[in-house]
Amino acid sequence: MTAAVAETAWARGRFDARSGPSRLLFGRMHEDAAIELGAFRPGGRVFCIASAGCTAMALSARHEVVAADLNPVQIEYVRRRLAGEPASLGAAERMMALGRTFGPLLGWRSAQVRAFLDLTDPAEQLDLWRRRFDTRRLRIAMDAALSTSLLRLFYASDLLRCLPRDFGRVLRGRMERCFARHPNRDNVHAHALLGGELRDEPARPGGQRIRLVHADAAACLESEAPGSFDGFTLSNILDGAGDAYRERLLAAVLRAAARDASVVLRSFGEPASATATNRAAEDRSMLWGIVDVRPAAGL
Repeated sequence: MTAAVAETAWARGRFDARSGPSRLLFGRMHEDAAIELGAFRPGGRVFCIASAGCTAMALSARHEVVAADLNPVQIEYVRRRLAGEPASLGAAERMMALGRTFGPLLGWRSAQVRAFLDLTDPAEQLDLWRRRFDTRRLRIAMDAALSTSLLRLFYASDLLRCLPRDFGRVLRGRMERCFARHPNRDNVHAHALLGGELRDEPARPGGQRIRLVHADAAACLESEAPGSFDGFTLSNILDGAGDAYRERLLAAVLRAAARDASVVLRSFGEPASATATNRAAEDRSMLWGIVDVRPAAGL
């Protein structure tokens, strides 16, 4: 492993900084692949982070996909999903499930959550969210649970550097933004976050248009022919990376990018200023502060 690769926290295959075997971190991807489907022209060759395989599977209907991941557990999980195995819980989903166990203490009843998730009118959703769910108890609980001091018990510090101050307040704002814009009933990400449902696009057995690669993203792209990709979706891997790795990855993207290629890059961080390339409000997963969509030449 090179020094540049060592600077990315994802090399551990764990959320914490402890030594030990890699783990399944993501049982599903909390990223809205509709962003990528709108950004990449059909028929091109695209690169993505494998993670739980959801984005790769969504893109494979229109594209030839190369999906890479440093974590061997994630690669094998995606391989099983492509063979028809259903989605299962990863560490991220288990943490979300733990948070949902406190719902009744916050006044959230299961029947009320289900009714909220069945709504289709964003105006009605926003009104109900503000009146029934975004309570003082929720605000206190989220601010405590998402404080840096508590998150350090479960996450390595280099994965937390990207988080904005008052992350609980910021995340509530992102949730409200989503409910005000996107119908809940068809939003699989809202159902996953609030209801714990793993429903998703069905896996395509065989995955003939997906090539899985157990490798660091930068190393994988460096091994590919120059100008051979029409799109890149990099998840939020730079949230856990140092400057040296960032420079290496972006250089690898520029080298591998075909003319007019597009790049999608997410982050839990807040943008320094409003930009036309930030599509976070369109991402129905509601978690992201930045969903940057731009030409590779503009990196």
